Formats: sequence, C-alpha cells, structure tokens
Amino acid sequence: MRHLSKNSPKEMCVEMADDILERLAAHRLVPVVVLDDAADAVPLASALVEGGLPVAEVTFRTAAAPEAIRAIADRGDVLVGAGTVLTPAQVDAAVAAGASYIVSPGISRAVVERCAEHGVVALPGAVTASEVQTAIELGLTTVKFFPAGTSGGAPAISALAAPFAGIRFVPTGGVSAKNLADYLTLPCVAAVGGSWMVPRDRVRAGDFATVKTLTAEAVALAASLTGRN
Repeated sequence: MRHLSKNSPKEMCVEMADDILERLAAHRLVPVVVLDDAADAVPLASALVEGGLPVAEVTFRTAAAPEAIRAIADRGDVLVGAGTVLTPAQVDAAVAAGASYIVSPGISRAVVERCAEHGVVALPGAVTASEVQTAIELGLTTVKFFPAGTSGGAPAISALAAPFAGIRFVPTGGVSAKNLADYLTLPCVAAVGGSWMVPRDRVRAGDFATVKTLTAEAVALAASLTGRN
C-alpha cells in the first residue's frame, strides 16, 4: 500500500512558526519583561497567567535572561520568547533555553537566518519601507515596529501597510494603555508589545500582585477594543 508522504522538516517548521504567530495574535498583547534576577521568573509567569495573559518576551538586556526563559518555558503554560536579540549566538542561547520566538530591535539577516535554522519565529524591527521589504525578502510575514512612539506611531504603520499587503506589525516602544486603541484597531497590527503591565521596579520588588492586576486590566482593555470576550 502506498502511504501519503509526510510534511518535510521545512514545511513542519513553517507550520510551527505560523502557529506561534497566530497564538501571539490571539492574545493581542506581548508583555516585554526585563528580569534582573532569574528567581523572579516563575512568580512573574504566575502573575501573567493569573492575569489572563500567558505570554512573555524576556529581553536579553540582563544576564539573567537565559535562565529566566528556561524557568518560564519549563512551566509549559506560557508562550515565552526572547527579546533584544542582536546576534546569532544569542539566538542559540535563547532557543536552547526554550524560547519559541525571537524579537530584535532591528533587522539582521544573520539573526533571521539563524532563527530559520532553529525553526523558531523571528520578529525583527522594521520601521521603514526598505526594512519591511528586506523582511519580505527573508520570508517574513510579521515584523516588530520599534520604537513605535518615536517612529510615527499608528499613522506610520497604517501608511507602511498600504503598499505591503499581508504584512503584519507588532508595535512596541512607547505603547501604553492610553494609546493602545490607536494600534489595536488597525487591521494590520497582529499584537502590541509593552511593559506597562510588567514594570521593572515592581518585578524587582517582588510585587507580583500589582503585576497581576495591571495584566488583568490590560487584557480587559484589549478585549474591549477588539470586541473579544
């Protein structure tokens, strides 16, 4: 009997990447987390989950990032990625720790290609037409728009989306509860990244009750803006 061929490893990687992007888009919010102590990773993850947002982008701005990502990934209930990833070596470290997606402030062919080798999602920063076109040439369908607040905000994203049909954006930088509606009401915005629900000083102080409250408020606001329950 002839058996149907299974998907190739490359096709499986594409399907997995699409699944991660759709999960991020479903949550609409991506908490951008800076952890000074990896011991705070698990209680932070608990606060996010209890607040209704099982997502975290742990930035590589501190030495605690790899261990923190590993601790969150080991829970199995949080979609965790690595942020501020600048080099292929950092991609390796993030993936080894369990990151499902890699976020960069700018676009680097070397970083995007290393992500492809690992089969993880790459979300590089792109704020100009040339950068978006480069992302498309690298096979990407979603990019980070950073820093959103000083790069034209929602009007700039809307203008960029016009000639690049199908490209989705994740604006980050200068995004808060006050201007969340400007971004989430744009059809081309997949999700929004922000740190207002995970303030670094509250995390450092171990005030995870406040993180939970801020997260729940952010989730409720996003739901009200997009008509989701």
